[in-house]
Amino acid sequence: MNTVIREEPRPHVFWEPRVYAGELRELARVRADLASDLAGFDPDLVDTLRLCASELHANCAEYTDPDRFHGEVIRGLSMPDERTLRLSFSDSGGGGGAPRVPTGRTGQEWDRAEDGRGLLLVETLSTAWGYFRLAPWADLGTHVWAVFDVDAVPDGLRPFVFTH
Repeated sequence: MNTVIREEPRPHVFWEPRVYAGELRELARVRADLASDLAGFDPDLVDTLRLCASELHANCAEYTDPDRFHGEVIRGLSMPDERTLRLSFSDSGGGGGAPRVPTGRTGQEWDRAEDGRGLLLVETLSTAWGYFRLAPWADLGTHVWAVFDVDAVPDGLRPFVFTH
């Protein structure tokens, strides 16, 4: 049997990952860093990504085990092509369930719901979203991603962006 190794295409632009404590107090920094990293992009797009980043980081903070891998959350940002931004967050595991948008709720149940709205927001604002478990046999965490359409790329954007 022949094994075919397929290399993933190199992203058009790749931002150095950012690492945060898996805590809600980091949300202001997450949003500020994203605004800084996306300087020059359409302000409405930046606001949309900041809102989705808040939701995704909050989910990671909820499911990150503070005793594992220092309870860190990793933010990824890339452009797989010239018209797409990909935002991702990875938590450090600890028994959280699979991310999903709740279904089958009545309007009254949604009015009282404490959770599930964040992923619904991400689903609505992004072109697509998804997740995968990082080494599910060892519960090393979950990687959640969302992609967004880009109308215009700022001039001078380099293929690798340092974030620190």
